[in-house]
Amino acid sequence: MSTARSLPPHASARSRNGPHGVDTAWPRPSRVKREESDVLVTPLARGLSILAVFGPDKAWLGNREIALATGLPAPTALRLLRSLVTLGYLHHDEESRKYALAPAALALGYAAIVDPDMLRLARKEMGRFADATDTYVLLGARDRLDVIILETQIGKRVVLDLRLFPGMRMQMAYSLMGWTLLAILPEEERLYLQKEIERTTGITLPASIRRRMTHKIAEVCELGFGTLHGEWEPELACVAAPVLMPDRPPWVLGCVGRTARMAQTRIELELGPKLVATAQVLQAHAQRCA
Repeated sequence: MSTARSLPPHASARSRNGPHGVDTAWPRPSRVKREESDVLVTPLARGLSILAVFGPDKAWLGNREIALATGLPAPTALRLLRSLVTLGYLHHDEESRKYALAPAALALGYAAIVDPDMLRLARKEMGRFADATDTYVLLGARDRLDVIILETQIGKRVVLDLRLFPGMRMQMAYSLMGWTLLAILPEEERLYLQKEIERTTGITLPASIRRRMTHKIAEVCELGFGTLHGEWEPELACVAAPVLMPDRPPWVLGCVGRTARMAQTRIELELGPKLVATAQVLQAHAQRCA
């Protein structure tokens, strides 16, 4: 199997947090003018874009950093930051002149993710799967054009330093977990999201990525899970399966291990079906609670 990477040239410089298949370092949407409409309240959209910049690896940010990340003029960003501090969504440190998420913003995030019982069950099942298969297990959900990580569990015997934590993001178009979420969407919505990814990032998806995305979406539809086996990182293999829940956005479970211990046949005959079974446990609990 070829180990050549079929990503744009600038990808390697940004991929520092793990394998490309579960990459959290893909470029965020930059200074792109958003189309305004009658239903878009621009100040609200700008304020939310500021809150979305923060994460586990970006806990404290200055005005300039936030302006660059959101594409907002620095004076506009400063006015919005002051409002968010007044409302309790951000905390401002006078000495460093930096901002961090405050309890009001964190409360919104936790409320949006899931009820405590569901997350507790997911953590338990993920830990059990990780220990039984010697893998690094991730739980994610879609947030606009990204997959945001909700939970991670690492098998007791796993030696993998992926540095992936809850709150981190990976772009849907360039990750197996993103393709798995795309696979369960109606075709019209899937095509719309693919176009939006290109429009907001200003990057046209390479033909090789489009082919791989199409192939993995078909794989998920056929088998119930998708796989990557040394295709982007020769030493790593990935599996992902969707978690469908009534009245809630879907989740996606992913696991990562070394190709030396995760042969393609083992993935298809053992790990994939086991991951699907774990997803079904979560789905059944969600249905009972609906």
